[in-house]
Amino acid sequence: MTAVDAPALSPEVGEAYARLRAVTHEIGPMVVAFSGGADSALVAWVAHDVLGPAGATAVTAVSASLAGAEHADCEALAAEWGLTWQPVVTHELENPSYVANEGDRCYWCKTALIDAVGPLAEAAGATVVLGVNVDDLGDHRPGQQAAAERGARFPLVEAGFTKAMVRELSRHLGLRTADKPAAACLASRIPYGTPVSLGVLAEVEAAEAALKALGFGELRVRHYRDLARLEVPVDRLAEVVERRTEVVDAVRSAGYRYVTLDLEGFRSGNLNLALGGPSAT
Repeated sequence: MTAVDAPALSPEVGEAYARLRAVTHEIGPMVVAFSGGADSALVAWVAHDVLGPAGATAVTAVSASLAGAEHADCEALAAEWGLTWQPVVTHELENPSYVANEGDRCYWCKTALIDAVGPLAEAAGATVVLGVNVDDLGDHRPGQQAAAERGARFPLVEAGFTKAMVRELSRHLGLRTADKPAAACLASRIPYGTPVSLGVLAEVEAAEAALKALGFGELRVRHYRDLARLEVPVDRLAEVVERRTEVVDAVRSAGYRYVTLDLEGFRSGNLNLALGGPSAT
């Protein structure tokens, strides 16, 4: 996309973009936790643009809770944009508190992330930053607490970006992540109280990959042992029913026995409702 083709920015987003660049410059050298989603992608792109390849490193945490397709996309984005990038293996599944999957699972996930990337940041005299936006602050996200406790910063929050603003600026910059559906870690598909395991994560990943191969790009497969509860956007519920044989075969191929469809449709993070709080992961 050329500068002429790029959609114009609203004054609000233009001002926030200026603040984001100023915040990035003020923070200085940084290690960006890079999941490849719209938020972390924008942070990584701006960090690279402001600080250069020597001042900004994008790091992707690799574990069984990261879908293989997302890992590959992070590597592809880094190559396309010329980012300094590296994968770092995290070990959250070795932590019984994470595996137990109580309401604080995300706390232990982010703890594992900071433990893995912290030494890299320290060696480079850099700050760890995360792609958290203002909309994220109202949800149950203990991972943010864990990161903040360990000195991480949230440039998008400091610059006042909502999710919609992230997408608007990303479209203006020509980033292909602008309209990428949210892709939380695979463990977010497992209800609280159900232990996280390699087998469960692999089952969820296989089921979602099979459905994406059928053309359902925005979805969640919620795991209830041998039952899968599918969430797709409301305007695609009828299509799932029309193609139910294909859908059922795809999900069963991942190991599930029963396949159900949530008539409320796709709700990112709705498992947080079990904790009595808002829903938005």
